[in-house]
Amino acid sequence: MTYSLEPIGEIQSPYAEKFAVPRQPGLVTAATATIVLDGDYAFPETTRGLDGFSHIWVLFLFHQNRAQGWQPLVRPPRLGGNQKIGVFATRSTFRPNGIGMSVVKLLGIEQQHQQTLLHVEGGDWVQGTPVIDIKPYVPYADALPQAKASFAQHAPTSTMPVVFSTAAQRSIQQLNAAYPKLEQLITQVLQQDPRPAYHQQKATDKVYGVRLYDLNVQWQVKNNQNHVINISKSF
Repeated sequence: MTYSLEPIGEIQSPYAEKFAVPRQPGLVTAATATIVLDGDYAFPETTRGLDGFSHIWVLFLFHQNRAQGWQPLVRPPRLGGNQKIGVFATRSTFRPNGIGMSVVKLLGIEQQHQQTLLHVEGGDWVQGTPVIDIKPYVPYADALPQAKASFAQHAPTSTMPVVFSTAAQRSIQQLNAAYPKLEQLITQVLQQDPRPAYHQQKATDKVYGVRLYDLNVQWQVKNNQNHVINISKSF
């Protein structure tokens, strides 16, 4: 049997592309996003009472990966990108049905132009991600401190220092009114070392770039530090 799913809305995210999106939710708290519910799903009744919960589960589609299909074996970044394990033993985006789930902090709910907007913190989604369901996070059932994980028991500890060039600092000051948390967002994103796992083990002068909002952020890794060298508008 086959089933069809209809998105209930989509996500407005600071991550304009997949590169540098955190590998798990909650790692970059400066990343605030908005879940936009449309049509029948935007009726105020659908979220009545949800504001009584501090966190929510968001089920969504890995829409940018679906054309590439899925793999029975994948290489988790937490294992260095070298060891293959079963897709169902990971949170890989290359899944048979392309469904993801994230728990995020609910900042507020707003009604606007016949839409319902859910403002959240700590999301790990690319811009335009389709949402297929929302559920409240229930602490007694969803928080299991005694649970064990074979290779991701604790949050990653990669906190590479981030240094901003004079030019990058000047850009942040100029953009502060439009993006008040920009410096914090860039710092938290780069502290996770978003480079491919095989790049993390070798020295290189490569300049990396990531799009946040409508900005292009360029940086290099030198002496185990992330050096932000330029921040400019994307066109």
